[in-house]
Amino acid sequence: MTKREIVNKIAKKVGLPQQLVKRIIEELLGELREALVRGERIEIRNFGIFRVKVMRPKTGRNPQTGESISLPAKKKATFKPGKLLKRIVS
Repeated sequence: MTKREIVNKIAKKVGLPQQLVKRIIEELLGELREALVRGERIEIRNFGIFRVKVMRPKTGRNPQTGESISLPAKKKATFKPGKLLKRIVS
């Protein structure tokens, strides 16, 4: 499902113009993005939790030469579904 499809469905359900719904959704996603950049945890009840997880550095291997290389630590955005969402999807 794309953002456009979400906008169309919500606009039809609530009877608002698509442009307004699109702007609201873009603002919501922007706020979520900014919170993750700041390293904040985002909890949406009955849906799930978004957070940034710091991955530790690790040793990798170059597949062509077999040489060991050091991979630096990195940050990764994660999502953990809430109990209700897990139950509905399962």
